[in-house]
Amino acid sequence: MSDRAGFDCIVVGGGPTGLAAAVALATSGLDTAVAADPPIETSDAGELSSTAGAPPVETRTAALFPPSITLLDNLGVWAEIRSSCAPVTGIRLVDDTGNLLRAPEVVFRASDIERADLGYNVPNAALVTSLGKAAVRAGVTVLREGRVLAASLDAEGATVTLAGGRRCEAKLLIAADGRGSLTRDAAGIGVRRTTYDQNALACSFSHSRPHGGVSTELHGASGPCTTVPLPGSASSLVWMHRPDEVRLLQEMPASRFLERLGERLGGLLGSLSELSARRAFELKGLVAESMGRTRVALVGEAAHAFPPIGAQGLNLGLADIAVLVDLVVAARKSAGDIGDPAVLAAYDAARKGEVQRRAGAVDLLNRSLQPGIWPLGLARGAGLHVLAAMPSLRRRLMLEGLYPPRPLPSLMTERATQRKSGAGARG
Repeated sequence: MSDRAGFDCIVVGGGPTGLAAAVALATSGLDTAVAADPPIETSDAGELSSTAGAPPVETRTAALFPPSITLLDNLGVWAEIRSSCAPVTGIRLVDDTGNLLRAPEVVFRASDIERADLGYNVPNAALVTSLGKAAVRAGVTVLREGRVLAASLDAEGATVTLAGGRRCEAKLLIAADGRGSLTRDAAGIGVRRTTYDQNALACSFSHSRPHGGVSTELHGASGPCTTVPLPGSASSLVWMHRPDEVRLLQEMPASRFLERLGERLGGLLGSLSELSARRAFELKGLVAESMGRTRVALVGEAAHAFPPIGAQGLNLGLADIAVLVDLVVAARKSAGDIGDPAVLAAYDAARKGEVQRRAGAVDLLNRSLQPGIWPLGLARGAGLHVLAAMPSLRRRLMLEGLYPPRPLPSLMTERATQRKSGAGARG
């Protein structure tokens, strides 16, 4: 904790995106502080409730692509959490909508693009803990009374008012405070919101059949039911459904839930056991009209949020950080103002197009699964037929999905010392 009041950067938000931003900026030589409510939450994800009155338990995981794993390696956290993560060697898409013209199963395999894996499934709780330790090592200042009540912005700098009345100043604010971002609102950045008649249930479970490192997305009429590998004979689950159905799934006894899940999976993973706490989340889409303005740069869910399809969320947030750090470091090296409008305009230009494309793709796929929108469903089915028949197209889509536009930002590039020693982040 610190009573200092002046910094280069203040990160507002203490989830995985905010902590990663703080560590990345501090290790790049910027005097950085983080302001977040204690205890640090993983994200503002619209949580509805915890299971049966139990204290909230972080049950979510994030499937992180190779550039994101490299970023974590460069921040010094990957070695600590790797044993709690599982490599994803393939992604299976299964049409389970019940349509008369069923699309074929499509599998994207890491070996098709000459990789050992397509990334790793990373538990959010382990990631946040490790990033917190890295922040301490990097010299990040944790502000007392970390909740930000207000932010004032002008041409000279930014000032945040913390709970208790203390004020702190910075040249640049990093808004990592989630979908309802106060910092984004202070900068006058509008958002486009999308609502869905769906919630998501997240948990983990053990199973008798090996997952083989393959993540499976069962595309049903109410949304995908997705299993992602965990170490050993276990998987994490994200089950999207109508809100009333998710509420029933969350409240039913564990034995009945496992029975219901086993039916949904069609025996894919054998007998199921060891169910973790179940947590339910609202599904809402959001895309900011700008990635930065008036001394504020948006990262993660302050800038973009959408349903958990295609593992885009945290990967996009980490790419935001990597691009922003390169621009801020370049401004500092040229003796410029790190919060200058030109820096934020360059950041917006570098990120907004990719964010909008990926948000649009996720929204379109999710809507194609909804009953009554048969043209989209027909197009999705036709697309799966084409992918099943064209290996070259599958390879191209994998590369475009896993990697942000080239050239990769510095934090997503393996360091020369790693390349020489063979100690990079690849599995």
